[in-house]
Amino acid sequence: MTAATSLDDLLAKDAIIDVLARYSHTLDWLDEEGQASCFWPDAAVDYGFFKGSAAEFVPVVMAIERRSARRWHLSGPPAIRLVDGSHAEVETYGLTAGARQGEDGTYAGTLYGGRYLDTFAKRGTEWRIARRNYVLDWSHPIPDQPVFNPNAAFPLPILEILGGGHERYRQL
Repeated sequence: MTAATSLDDLLAKDAIIDVLARYSHTLDWLDEEGQASCFWPDAAVDYGFFKGSAAEFVPVVMAIERRSARRWHLSGPPAIRLVDGSHAEVETYGLTAGARQGEDGTYAGTLYGGRYLDTFAKRGTEWRIARRNYVLDWSHPIPDQPVFNPNAAFPLPILEILGGGHERYRQL
């Protein structure tokens, strides 16, 4: 392996890691355009409840995320196998939490644990997801989350992201 090949491999893996981070970031901040940039439009997507192209998937997943008053996606470090200079197989574990406000004003939600089984493709100079299969390993209810008023004894801010364009959102 030459130094140039090693550098190309590192740059490819870094680009893939960036896409995976952007996937979570754009879901949590309700950035539909940013979410679409993680996938090739013709990517095959299978989440069980949805099977189709990424172009069809993005509006569906964003509508689901908009129904949550809070959402939070965390991905573990990906396992990446570069197949060649333009294809990679990637597996990433993820935790996701979402909550909705009930009629009584309390928030309850669900914590999900699963894994993303992805094929990435490089087209031109850009890496994106070309195939995704999400596998849900487990879920657990989360009752009675705190309301949006911070606890005076422990005053951490709580973000309420109900639509895209939040004042604290930064395109990264």
